[in-house]
Amino acid sequence: MTTENRAIHRPAPSPESGLSFPREHARTQRFTLGAPRAFTVAPDGSRVVFLRSSSGTDPSHGLWVLDLADGMAERLAADPGVLLGGAAERLSPVERSRRERSREGGAGIVEYATDAAVELAAFALSGRLFTAELRAGTTRQLVARGPVIDPRPSPDGRHVAYVCGGALRVTGADGEGDRALAEPESGHESTVTYGLAEHVAAESMARYRGFWWSPESDRLLVARVDDAPVGRWWIADPAHPDREPAQIAYPAAGTANADVRLFVLGLDGSRTEVVWDRVRFPYLARVHWSSDGAPLLLVQARDQQSQLYLAVRPENGSTRMVHAEEDADWLELFAGVPCWSPSGKLVRIVDEGGARVLAWGERPLTGAQLHVRAVLDVTEQDILVSASAGEAAADPGIGEVHVYRVNELGVERLSREPGVHSAVRAGGVTVLVSATLDRPGARVRVLRDGKQVATVASHARRPGLTPRVTLTEGGTRRVPCAVLLPTDYQAADGPLPVLLDPYGGPHGQRVQRAQNVFLTSQWFADQGFAVIVADGRGMRGRSPAWEKSIKNDLTLTLDDQVHALHALAASGAYPLDLDRVAIRGWSYGGYLAAMAVLRRPDVFHAAVAGAPVTDLRLYDTHYEERYLGDPTRTPQTYRHNSLVWDDGLVDAAEPHRPMLVVHGLADDNVVVAHSLRLSSALLAAGRPHEVLPLSGVTHMTPQEQVAENLLLVQADFLKRSLHLA
Repeated sequence: MTTENRAIHRPAPSPESGLSFPREHARTQRFTLGAPRAFTVAPDGSRVVFLRSSSGTDPSHGLWVLDLADGMAERLAADPGVLLGGAAERLSPVERSRRERSREGGAGIVEYATDAAVELAAFALSGRLFTAELRAGTTRQLVARGPVIDPRPSPDGRHVAYVCGGALRVTGADGEGDRALAEPESGHESTVTYGLAEHVAAESMARYRGFWWSPESDRLLVARVDDAPVGRWWIADPAHPDREPAQIAYPAAGTANADVRLFVLGLDGSRTEVVWDRVRFPYLARVHWSSDGAPLLLVQARDQQSQLYLAVRPENGSTRMVHAEEDADWLELFAGVPCWSPSGKLVRIVDEGGARVLAWGERPLTGAQLHVRAVLDVTEQDILVSASAGEAAADPGIGEVHVYRVNELGVERLSREPGVHSAVRAGGVTVLVSATLDRPGARVRVLRDGKQVATVASHARRPGLTPRVTLTEGGTRRVPCAVLLPTDYQAADGPLPVLLDPYGGPHGQRVQRAQNVFLTSQWFADQGFAVIVADGRGMRGRSPAWEKSIKNDLTLTLDDQVHALHALAASGAYPLDLDRVAIRGWSYGGYLAAMAVLRRPDVFHAAVAGAPVTDLRLYDTHYEERYLGDPTRTPQTYRHNSLVWDDGLVDAAEPHRPMLVVHGLADDNVVVAHSLRLSSALLAAGRPHEVLPLSGVTHMTPQEQVAENLLLVQADFLKRSLHLA
């Protein structure tokens, strides 16, 4: 391991801002600040509520309202600077953890919830409880226990429920009557919480909530989580040896999960446990409660090969099975489902006949032409979904995601231009968010009955570069790829050193027809590389078979990077120098980068491995066991897929290639033990390498100077390793 101080070449500043791209990229949080997000449409179609910061460099988000019935005017409904009186925002450890799980890097009002009429919004700010009357435009702080976590108004707007100190509490919207509906039992204060999602739910199931109001506003479904069975890990801060390490409950693969139960809690003090076979189906994956039917649960077996849709009887907590599913590999979870249609039919997304389809009751409404990704809205007339092209589509639509209306009569695409689209809909109003390759950021249009009536302004900064990107498919496997060349590249310049820039693992789709996705890749291209981004097997958005082909063998994701690289080079369409090939990545991409130089040094000549997962036994249960099973039963599968094991490096080939390992010491998702074990194994094998520890940095890198210099350090390392001038 080498630790040397080197001068870093700093690129010229952008003429527009006076800042270099790395600094601008960091300061704007990847050019996301100032962009509107988190839309809610009132059911009467009168207004749209959303979050937005005041500029492209302001991390503090305010709550905004677009009045559709009053001249299409935007107004600031809640200003965090005013509400805090200019004081610095303070976050509790629980709130910091929740933001880490959801990858939230913003400040101010980062989330909110509304009543059914979208008249009242509730949000937490610096651990305090606030409500905003969205029609009147007034905001008030309510007296509440703090720090307040995840406040949510009742559908009728008369109450606000929230979590504090592990207890589920409720107060009147008038600020009166604050009380606990459920709190940790005596002797369990340090392990039990009511109303919060456990680690694997938030990190690997995309379930960030732990309580749900009844449509009648008289009771709630509340998750009780006891993490006493979960193993304890400690996250230390070596830069501050005077500070105690933080203890976390981390359910590593093959070890015990938290015990999760569900209760119906009445505002009258009643308490009823919801009963299902928690031994066979311990994962509470989804909860839905609307006026269209009984409370609906989706519970999964630990191996994720079977799951049940259960209807709950709130009066006594009993459940009845509505539907059961099984899959030999695993069952995927989706946004927006399960739910009831207004006619009382179960709406779900299911893998059927080799396609991912929308099911309404027992009837599939889509076929193999579409690969359905999420349900956005359900009405009596239709179901709004997002989908990419399926295997039977005439056009693969590389990197495109569109919004469709689906009903018994057929399918209609609402988004027209090639790009990545999403939508929110209510009361005949649709907010359509569209990102494309020909413009930065995303455009937000408000449609009424299909016709544009307004737009929502973005204050995001415009990047100082435009990606020079080609979307294509690589090789016989048709691996979706993006190829980026330097902005000023000419054919006479000849072959370029190659940098692969993947995520490469499940869910982290990188090849998208959207400009901002490729900004960092273009910056690396402008350092003198031909950059390739490839989404191989295991990636979402194509077909169930494509995603599930990696079962028990994650190394196939590396095979597809090699396959795409060689196919693109053989095509002759791109100036790729295969004698100078590097790879960089973060998280799964870091794992892939390290694996590339360890197992395929014949192809890859250098790697930057950021926050890599190296010993797969050290990652969480729901994620890792989905793909590799239980490590206590399949240890050889885990060893084959890991980079390091108890006896050192796994299947490392010669020759040795340069590697830069980067890891945040405060990371509680991919803990720094992964990189430390890799470094120790490399050293024991006599393989020089470089390690960059990031003090105080988690799995995200929101700190401006850290994010800026991290790009510069990587570029410097890659140029040195490939012997570029």
